[in-house]
Amino acid sequence: MKIGIVGSGYVGTTIAACFADLGHEVMNVDVDESVVTALNDGEAPIDEPGLDDLLDRYAGETLYATTEYEDLVDFAPDAIFLALPTPAQEDGSIDTAIIEAGAESLGRILADVDGYPTVVVKSTVVPGTTEEIVGPILERESGGEVGVDFGLAMNPEFLREGSAVSDFTDPDKLVFGTSDDRARETLEAVYAPLTDDREVPVVDTGVREAELIKYANNAFLAAKVSLINEIGNICKAYGVDAYEVADAIGLDDRIGEQFLRSGVGWGGSCFPKDVDALVAAARDAGYDPQLLQAAIDVNDRQPERMLDLMDDHVDVEGERVAVLGLAFKPGTDDIRNSRAIPIIEGLQARGAEVIAYDPNDGAKAAMRERFPDVEYLAGPSPTLSGAHAALIVTDWPEFADLDLEFDLMSNSVVIDGRRIVDRREGITYEGLTW
Repeated sequence: MKIGIVGSGYVGTTIAACFADLGHEVMNVDVDESVVTALNDGEAPIDEPGLDDLLDRYAGETLYATTEYEDLVDFAPDAIFLALPTPAQEDGSIDTAIIEAGAESLGRILADVDGYPTVVVKSTVVPGTTEEIVGPILERESGGEVGVDFGLAMNPEFLREGSAVSDFTDPDKLVFGTSDDRARETLEAVYAPLTDDREVPVVDTGVREAELIKYANNAFLAAKVSLINEIGNICKAYGVDAYEVADAIGLDDRIGEQFLRSGVGWGGSCFPKDVDALVAAARDAGYDPQLLQAAIDVNDRQPERMLDLMDDHVDVEGERVAVLGLAFKPGTDDIRNSRAIPIIEGLQARGAEVIAYDPNDGAKAAMRERFPDVEYLAGPSPTLSGAHAALIVTDWPEFADLDLEFDLMSNSVVIDGRRIVDRREGITYEGLTW
């Protein structure tokens, strides 16, 4: 099949490479010429394991990128995915301006695309966005009609940073939100190379249901993390090992063992934005989601709890303090909503001299733009050397191997937000939950 993708960010680039790997012919459209050039050269504009290999294999062969929507006309795609950002506004609601602009540009050429192209919203949007905003824009600009001249569908993504390629190729589920049979059949054909080779649960549902499934999925996981963090905080108050408690309750198949590692909280581009957006959307609909708001509140407090534990042992004013881990999770360069951000802000408010390290150079570069007065070093040893305290924020595997490096500190106070360092004599160790 031929597949068009509007947007070449994290989601658009990943699905383009993966669709090409399924045997489809893919054309990306993006307004950023540098991104388009990189894709055509087989280079990923994002840092994601396995993505460079796929782009190197298919770029210029069955995967192309362009800045011109008009190129889709001759390409004649069977499906066109809108993979555009929907950033958060100040009140937590999503900003649909970018996806609206993309829909307008696509709509202007849609009538000239042969056949019955199905426009698939891949972006994370609140219920009603696809049918009440995207669909009418496409109809207005194209002069066509949804369900008659072109299809409209919602196909949410469940890609995790650091494992997006494997999440695509081995999904927990596929969700097809459609309102007409031809649109559903198109989605089925797009994903047939996946579903024919393995047992993948496929959820056939309505468009609005598909939109909400993505939010419900992330909200549930975020709330689970906040709940185990709350339990971990209680365990800490009683001197109980929270991880032993979590291991036990994880044996209950109604609970499950995943997402039971208590720590400094969740960040990234999805959980914070999606939970905030769901809370805002619920309030717009007249319902106050108190449990989800509590999950946000617990998460927001976790970095301050780390700093409070540090304060119990040392005054850092005028002192050198090490922050280990800047990316919001290991295996990525993404610092969006990283727990390191409030940690650094709290340290600076206390008058500390902040020094930091992350194994990913991209994460260091991104954080340097936000905190140019922080010193970023090349490894754990120079970062810990002479430090009055150290806070471990991201659970990069190499941090688990740290031991004698802590002896380089002037005052070996270690606050572990991820339960990754072994407690031992010679260091003052505090875990968030142990």
